[in-house]
Amino acid sequence: MAEAASPRGRFIVLAAPSGAGKTSLVRELLSRVDDLKFSVSYTTRPPRAEEVDGKHYTFVSPEKFEQMVDEGAFLEHAEVFGHRYGTSRDHVDSLLARGHTVVLEIDWQGARQIRAAVPGATSVFILPPSMDALEQRLRGRATDSPETIARRLREAVGDVAHWDEFDYALINDDLARAADELAAIVSGRNGAHRTNSDSLRERIEAIVGGAATA
Repeated sequence: MAEAASPRGRFIVLAAPSGAGKTSLVRELLSRVDDLKFSVSYTTRPPRAEEVDGKHYTFVSPEKFEQMVDEGAFLEHAEVFGHRYGTSRDHVDSLLARGHTVVLEIDWQGARQIRAAVPGATSVFILPPSMDALEQRLRGRATDSPETIARRLREAVGDVAHWDEFDYALINDDLARAADELAAIVSGRNGAHRTNSDSLRERIEAIVGGAATA
């Protein structure tokens, strides 16, 4: 008798403004949730010193990226800060078909494309506790020029305005707690952070209001 096929896995899409701690949350999430796979995006930007090709991103030339676009290889793709990023359709589909839960880091524009292409995906937006905290995190990383930091802060103002397009939202004011809350969402056990929650909306509107006046 043939073995029964594995149930299809869950697709978790995370978005956040730069500096909100999304990458740190994913690292914590991977240590908390069994059988979780990270979707490695393609990008045309050069790798940073600590980044490994195929682990953090798959780094390709602009010409190769454009060829993949023409071939329909991406579930979504976008240009961010002058570089292109894309999510491999075949890679994600093969992981989901084997029953793995797949987590993807992306921006809000890519998340919108994913929701259209994969209606069953669960989307989560990560916010900083305040725009001042976001600026402190960006400056504390000491990896970007003042001009780049200023640009990222301007972009963040627009990014946070899209939080209520997502299924869930988390405020990353404490990494360990936010990681626990995110793990509960991934496991289907956390309804408190749905974006239709009135109490959550009040907290987030204060942050969004701060962004509007930043």
